[in-house]
Amino acid sequence: MNVTSPEPALPSARGPISSAIIEYLRSTGPLPNSREISAAAPLGDDLQLALYLCYELHYRGFAGVDADREWDPDLLRVRADLEQPFLQVLRDAATVHKLAGEALDQLLVEPADGSGVSHFLRDEGELWQIREYAAQRSLYHLKEADPHAWVLPRLWGRAKAGMAAVEFDEFGGGRADRVHARLFADLMADLELDTAYGHYLDAVGPEALATVNLMSLFGLHRALRGALVGHFATVEITSSPGSRRLAAAMRRTGAGPAAEHFYDEHVEADAVHEQVVRREVVAGLLEEEPYLDGDVAFGVDATVYLEDRLAEHLLGTWEAGESSLRMPVRRPFRPRTGSAASARTGGDTP
Repeated sequence: MNVTSPEPALPSARGPISSAIIEYLRSTGPLPNSREISAAAPLGDDLQLALYLCYELHYRGFAGVDADREWDPDLLRVRADLEQPFLQVLRDAATVHKLAGEALDQLLVEPADGSGVSHFLRDEGELWQIREYAAQRSLYHLKEADPHAWVLPRLWGRAKAGMAAVEFDEFGGGRADRVHARLFADLMADLELDTAYGHYLDAVGPEALATVNLMSLFGLHRALRGALVGHFATVEITSSPGSRRLAAAMRRTGAGPAAEHFYDEHVEADAVHEQVVRREVVAGLLEEEPYLDGDVAFGVDATVYLEDRLAEHLLGTWEAGESSLRMPVRRPFRPRTGSAASARTGGDTP
C-alpha cells in the first residue's frame, strides 16, 4: 500500500486563532492578534491546531497554499507567539527530573499492573477502538522519523553517528517498502482507514495534536536539540514493550497481517534502537555538551506528560463507550472469511 503524496487539504478551524491562520494561508484574511493568542488555552483545540498548521508548512504543506508561506516572517512571528505558552505550560506542568539519567531510568520500569492504552487494546480493546487509535496516531506515523531528522545537523561525533544509524532504519534501511511510514499506511489499509497523509486531522483532538506538535517544536529549534534527543530516547525506549502488546492486540482482533507486521517490526527494531540511543546518542551528546543534561530530561518529561494526557483521553472515552475522535470513522469493512472475519466486530465508531 502506498503512502499517498498529494498535499492535504486545509482543515476546519477550531476557534479564532486557527480560523485566522487558515484565512491567512488562503490570502483572504489577517493573522490572529496577540490578544486572541494570550486568551487561548495552551493545550486546547484552537492553539494546538494553529501550531500544527504553522508546523506543517515545514513538512508537506497544504493544497492551495503557496510554498513560500513556510518562511513568511509575519507568520513565523505568530508561530513564536503560539509556541511560548505551549512551551511554558510544559516546563511548568511536565518537569519532573533534573538529569537525563534519572528520567531515562524511570522509563525502563514498567508497573506489574500496567493499565495504559496498549494494555487495554491487548486485553479487551475492540476493533473500532484499534481503528481509532490508528487514526489518532496517523498524523505522526505517516511522517514517522521526519521531525527527529532535523536534529542531525545539530549533532556531531557519536551522537550524530548513532542518530543517523537509527534514522536509517526508520526510513527503511534504503528500501522504500520498509520505510516505517509506508508500513503504517499498510496497517491503515488493513484496518480500512484512509491512508492519505493528514486525512484524519479534522478527526483528532488537541491531545493527539500536542504530541505531534511537541516533536516539531523541539525539531525546529536548535536551542531545543537536547529536548528532541530526550523525546527520541523516550519513543525508542518505550516502543518495544508497547509494540509487543499492540501486535498481540492486532492478532486477537484479526486486524490483518500488515497491522501485525507494523508492530512486530517495532518490537525487534526498537529493542536494538534503545541501546544505540542511550549509549551513543544521549551519552555522546552529553559527552560533548554536558550542559544539555537538563534539556534531555525535560524532553523525556514533556513527552511522557503529553502521552499520558492522550492516554487519559482515549481510555476515558472508550471506557464510557464513546468515540475518542471528533467525528466518526465510517468506512465500512470489506467482508472477510475465516477466523479474521469472526474476530472483526464493530466497523464504525459509536
